[in-house]
Amino acid sequence: MAATTIPLLLLLATTVAFAADLSVYHNVHPPSPSPLESIISLARDDDARLVFLSSKAASTGVSSAPVASGQTPPSYVVRAGLGSPSQQLLLALDTSADATWAHCSPCNTCPTNSLFVPANSSSYASLPCSSSWCSLFEGQACPAQSDPSQSSPPLPRCAFSKPFVDASFQAALASDSLRLGKDAIPNYAFGCVGSVNGPTTNLPKQGLLGLGRGPMALLSQAGSLYNGVFSYCLPSYKSYYFSGSLRLGAAGQPRSARYTPLLKNPHRSSLYYVNVTGLRVGRAWVKVPAGSFAFDPNTGAGTVIDSGTVITRWTAPVYAALRDEFRRQVAAPSGFTSLGAFDTCFNTDEVAAGGASTVTIHMDGGVGLTLPMENTLIHSSATPLACLAMAESPQNVNSVVNVIANLQQQNIRVVFDVANSRVGFAKEPCN
Repeated sequence: MAATTIPLLLLLATTVAFAADLSVYHNVHPPSPSPLESIISLARDDDARLVFLSSKAASTGVSSAPVASGQTPPSYVVRAGLGSPSQQLLLALDTSADATWAHCSPCNTCPTNSLFVPANSSSYASLPCSSSWCSLFEGQACPAQSDPSQSSPPLPRCAFSKPFVDASFQAALASDSLRLGKDAIPNYAFGCVGSVNGPTTNLPKQGLLGLGRGPMALLSQAGSLYNGVFSYCLPSYKSYYFSGSLRLGAAGQPRSARYTPLLKNPHRSSLYYVNVTGLRVGRAWVKVPAGSFAFDPNTGAGTVIDSGTVITRWTAPVYAALRDEFRRQVAAPSGFTSLGAFDTCFNTDEVAAGGASTVTIHMDGGVGLTLPMENTLIHSSATPLACLAMAESPQNVNSVVNVIANLQQQNIRVVFDVANSRVGFAKEPCN
């Protein structure tokens, strides 16, 4: 299994000037004193996120905008403007969703008081169910149109109810001007949420920016503005003050990025699938059963890059082999314990510095993504404890999809070049 390993420490991002380079802010309450406890708390919601992903996977120009870590999946948000004049909102970045939506006034059940007020925007338009966008947003079917020679009431607006993890929201399809950095996208179709049913724990409190690959996603609605390219650099969960970013457009992307082809699931076109060819721990290849990484559009099997899942999940046979090789190399004298979602935690006082090995994810195109140690291990600041920062996909939730999650993507510029059907990686400090 030959592949060219690209140590991320050598993939230095090119410094360029951007048309819009906005300051970045933090959107969560101060984290737990221990990064490990913070991640364990956040990862409790991963199961619900994996339900969302597995249900989606099964068959039947230049701008820079600020990114900050969020409390629940999806875990990062971007500041955007909506309306004329522009109303400032925070939208969660979601690479596995197409539709953009915002909480709109009035909404008594929305999980935020920061609501977009359509009445205050001169460019806001409620779209009818006859709009071509309506079926893409899972809108209700329009009633049969009457004889055009006869007067008839206007067609009803496009309204829809959409599940999100363990809750659902009701919204009306609308359009308005969306502003990201210095760029404005007119007539941007989005869901204007008017009510929420069920628990709002997993619902982004500010709304969502759909960064998937479908026709209603940002790149599609932006047309030629961004030439089918965006990237993000996600800051570490350990950092309260940081400088992550969402970069839109082909210009200014790192020249050092190494690319792997994107795979397309016609049943779930939103998801960013890549072909993983193998894993290494240190210099040792992880011995996984044949076909463990195989892409199958009918079952949804394969590997997805997702911005909303917190910790990387591997299917049972893959994770077992990875964990066993990692444990063999660490060789903790007192053995390993479990903590939250992690089952490979060890006493760092017993393991010499540098005793834990890095994990490398090999992909098509000769890409070897060597994870920085902070993306491989999570340390407790309260005790001499560290854990392998990956886990097995819960069997009752998702048994076929591997998910490369945001904890493993932190401090890496991930470039989604949809126009050329590829995704690239480059080392970049986001903290």
